[in-house]
Amino acid sequence: MPRSRPLTTVAVAGTLLGTLAACTGGSSGDTDTSKPLPTVTGNPPVTLNVFAPQAADQNLKTNQFTKLIKRKFNITINWQTTTQDGGPAKEKRQISLASGDLPDLYLLIPWVDQFSQTELLKLSTQGVIQPLNQLVDQYGPHIKKAFADVPAYKRMATAPDGKIYGMPQWVDCFHCSYPSKLWINSAWLKKLGLKQPTTTDEFRDVLRAFKTKDPNGNGKADEVPLSGDTGDTIIPYLMNAFISTPNGNFTPATNPTLVLNEGKADIQADKEGWREGLRYIKSLYDEGLIDSSVFTQNAEALMKLGDHAGEVILGSATVMHPSIFVTQGQKDGRDRAYDALPPLTGPEGKSYTTHTSPSVPGATFVLTTKASQTEQIQAIKMLDYIFSQEGELNGMFGPEGWVEPGPKDVALDESLKVQYKRVETPPANGNWNALAQYNNTARFRNTQAVARDTKSPEGYERRLFEATKLYAGHESRSTPEFPYGEAWIDPAKASELATLQTNIGTFVQQSAVQFITGKKSLDSDWDAYVENLDRFGLKRFLEIYQQAYDKTH
Repeated sequence: MPRSRPLTTVAVAGTLLGTLAACTGGSSGDTDTSKPLPTVTGNPPVTLNVFAPQAADQNLKTNQFTKLIKRKFNITINWQTTTQDGGPAKEKRQISLASGDLPDLYLLIPWVDQFSQTELLKLSTQGVIQPLNQLVDQYGPHIKKAFADVPAYKRMATAPDGKIYGMPQWVDCFHCSYPSKLWINSAWLKKLGLKQPTTTDEFRDVLRAFKTKDPNGNGKADEVPLSGDTGDTIIPYLMNAFISTPNGNFTPATNPTLVLNEGKADIQADKEGWREGLRYIKSLYDEGLIDSSVFTQNAEALMKLGDHAGEVILGSATVMHPSIFVTQGQKDGRDRAYDALPPLTGPEGKSYTTHTSPSVPGATFVLTTKASQTEQIQAIKMLDYIFSQEGELNGMFGPEGWVEPGPKDVALDESLKVQYKRVETPPANGNWNALAQYNNTARFRNTQAVARDTKSPEGYERRLFEATKLYAGHESRSTPEFPYGEAWIDPAKASELATLQTNIGTFVQQSAVQFITGKKSLDSDWDAYVENLDRFGLKRFLEIYQQAYDKTH
């Protein structure tokens, strides 16, 4: 279960691209796209050298799905593995590229490391990677169907020149699409005789009651009305009552509040609505209604609040799902007490929600020109199988990790016919998990069997599904999230944009915290803050994104 948006952060720079200049393509591949590929009938034996991240409890060489691929496609895989720790994994991939000793295939996981769109464009000019268009046209019927069913997927995969240089993963995780939720302790509301708040003023009153009326009944003023962590900041959820805030992960690495404002790249962080949102959050902070550690503590510290030994002390938290801040299945039932609070309505009647795409632009399946044509064709056949429902089930859960549903099983979306049921205790080392998460559509996810009891461990996915319905429909129509996947950044501008993004993102994040905590004044320091955004290159930042967007629209 992802703890936040599954790397919805867009890596625009393609870091360390400069080290790739020494790369040369292998001689085994054939990049000539002027003639059709040969017809390969059956499955001739091939050996693929595959670079991939491997989980600590996984052995890809002896994995059950690896063995299934061997049986089905006559593919022997020589794995070149790295860890699922993002930093070292990325470094090892860059070293493998710079060495010139390329694998035939890079098979990656977005939230660990993947090729950015900028890297794909750069590597394509160096002859390092193999365009997939012809391979997909001749040997990828399931991939073509996926593109036809979800046109946005094809747009995300296709470079401005019409080439597909690598395959990204498509993930229609409904609850991940609305990451900035707030979970409130309904047991405390009931004990204090309070209703769920619907406005910013009512929410303030609830937090005051949590702080002063001893809802945990221990006679101590130890309650924490509202908390979060640096990965699940309180800002987006509360800000959405004043101005649309499409980016859930409010960190310098994300594009700071970048939106598409009536077709133009823009940011929200210099608007008056942003200022008023900060003013409201500051008022809560000044009253001690927000955890004083909220802007510095990590997820582990937040979990300690939720799992506090003895009495429950946490009133609410701004996270995607409750297992981020409280362990599920506790004997005292505290984990069952938290319910999602719908978007609040601000003083001007605004009630937005953060809505982002969980699908990360770039590529996790990248063939190099080191692979021969036959090896490339067999690799695409393997990928095409993973795009089928059977292939995705076997790849994500393992051949023995799922079963046909029973007569009493119901789909996550009960309007759909249930299609499969995950095994509660699947065999160890049976699946590729996220390495096989390509055609992860809403229909695929929503036809799985899930228990009806939303507060049971078996019904947790339904709990999130039903909670997210409270947020769906509140996304902004006039200022939606900027469509990163359709904006391929020119490699010549990637380094410049990366610097701009870091500088602007860091300044926006730090200033927001300083305004909330009182280190800067929303009255006397606001104009200087807006002027400094311009000094950091905001105009150029937006110009680069606008140019990239205009190329594909």
